[in-house]
Amino acid sequence: MENKHQMSSLTRFFFIATMLIGTFTMSISQSSLSTAYPTLMTYFGVSADTIQWLTTGFMIVMCITMPISPWLLNNMSFKRLFALVLILFDLGTLIIYLGSNFPIVMLGRVMEAAAVGILFPSYQTVLLEITPENKRGTIMGVAGLVMGSALACGPIISGIVLHYTTWRGLFIFFMAIITLILIASFFVMQDVMARKETKLDWLSIFYTLGLVGLLYFISEVGRANADFKVLGVILLVSLVMLGLFVHRQLTIKNPLLDLWVMKNFNYDLSVLLTGFSYISLIVVTIIFPLYYQQVLHVSPFISGMALVPGAVLLSFLNPLTGTLADKFGFKPTMIFGMCMIVIGWGMLTFLHLTNIWGMILIAALIEGGNAFVMMPAVTLGANSLPDDLISHGTAVITTVRQVLGSTGVAVATLILVNFTSMATHAGKTTAIANQFGFHAVYVTFFMVAVAGLIIAMLIRNTQNDSEKA
Repeated sequence: MENKHQMSSLTRFFFIATMLIGTFTMSISQSSLSTAYPTLMTYFGVSADTIQWLTTGFMIVMCITMPISPWLLNNMSFKRLFALVLILFDLGTLIIYLGSNFPIVMLGRVMEAAAVGILFPSYQTVLLEITPENKRGTIMGVAGLVMGSALACGPIISGIVLHYTTWRGLFIFFMAIITLILIASFFVMQDVMARKETKLDWLSIFYTLGLVGLLYFISEVGRANADFKVLGVILLVSLVMLGLFVHRQLTIKNPLLDLWVMKNFNYDLSVLLTGFSYISLIVVTIIFPLYYQQVLHVSPFISGMALVPGAVLLSFLNPLTGTLADKFGFKPTMIFGMCMIVIGWGMLTFLHLTNIWGMILIAALIEGGNAFVMMPAVTLGANSLPDDLISHGTAVITTVRQVLGSTGVAVATLILVNFTSMATHAGKTTAIANQFGFHAVYVTFFMVAVAGLIIAMLIRNTQNDSEKA
């Protein structure tokens, strides 16, 4: 677009660097609390089912704010939007730091999640808009480094901070970095998006609350003593609201989220594939630290450090896989990555490993596979759409990814809790019961990975698309 030609190379570098560092720091917050769960459970006196809402609830709120990002990009200066998002995140983090009970901490997490939900699709849209199509794989590889590596680094940073200070020190870290990025943004950020001002459709925003009900149903339906009548009503109301949301987006002149992007089959497959790969990544970053602490009985510091090799590999591969996708095509790149993910979950399912070194290698294999899949799928999806729909396409693919990720975490937690409880009631020892619960998680997500591999095989290679064009 025209604005990109007005930036010098140095200005462009600082613009992208500031945006990515801010996004990286905010991304870390999404998974950083998994290592701190045992500490927070003791501090606030709540159960594991309750404390996991700091992550699940975070992702649910992200899902609600993501569809608003196209409207914000069309109606607000990106420089102002970026600053407001950072301020909202900083205020939420401050509330968590000062929180004396779980509800206050949850309020702060909601504010953080709202900020991250707006920024995630927005920064990807901006990168795609200012980058020529033949170089998008490379630049989105860098974006994938930010998103995937931050998600993997969250538990690592949390483990290090908890080793030297209390859980509040983690949020001091977030505030310090985001405040510095906020100051830098006033000097380097520019308005690079063309604006098309429209009225905000509040009714559509109201209908998105159906996502909250749907994900709440998923997280609660498997719990002991679940009230199925109440949950059934919540599910029905949520599905009706989501149906009304879809209908409204397809029929009004200026939709909050243009769902007509879904008529492109290759784009639809890309949406599913990025979601399936994301499920594997986030479940690893949430479940593995719990396994290390509950089964292998290591400290939060060790459980965080055990994720370092996977995070390093993910960080190294993300820019490389973007370049490979540009050069050789997206389909072979993504099939290779899904094979890595399938092999990783397959080894967990069939080998019954109890050694931390073996677990570290498998985590690295799954996270490395994600580098070949998630952001190449996002780029493929964007390349399948006209430029004026990229912001909507990015918001859809990011929202679906978060919905699937939230569902994955909720399902993994429910399977772990219920299967462990079943084994305990059957008279198994605590150690064996824990192993049984984790193995049930592995089997489930092995099947999810296989489904993702099938989707990757169905995708059309973009090189073929280019030749047809």
